[in-house]
Amino acid sequence: MHRLFYFQGSSTGTWKVIDHKLLICDNLPECSHITVSTQQISDQKLAWTLKGITSNTRYVNKAEKQQLLAKQEGLDRPEATHAAIIPIRKNSEWWDLTQEERREIFEEAGHHTQIGLKYLPQIARKLYHCRDL
Repeated sequence: MHRLFYFQGSSTGTWKVIDHKLLICDNLPECSHITVSTQQISDQKLAWTLKGITSNTRYVNKAEKQQLLAKQEGLDRPEATHAAIIPIRKNSEWWDLTQEERREIFEEAGHHTQIGLKYLPQIARKLYHCRDL
């Protein structure tokens, strides 16, 4: 099972980009397509490359994890025709928090998992982390 994935933006690829919005982050150059692969593409025309690994589900308790697993479906299903990529860069202050403090921000304060559960299985979710790369 592959755990390392490359997300690469260019003028060709598997997923067509229909919108690009910059919210609060460094500028990620616009591109018309995104490819997600277990192999890095060597192409001079790439707009950008992000890489991430699949990992354990974070910031959930056992009951929440069971709810997510019971409702969510995989990404590679025929009816999955749209995707969103949301790159998030967390700063050193975030990583200086304890696991419990980070969970508090996600769940007790933000109800992150409960909000996400409302949109499953129509929206499939898959998290990739790059902290340890």
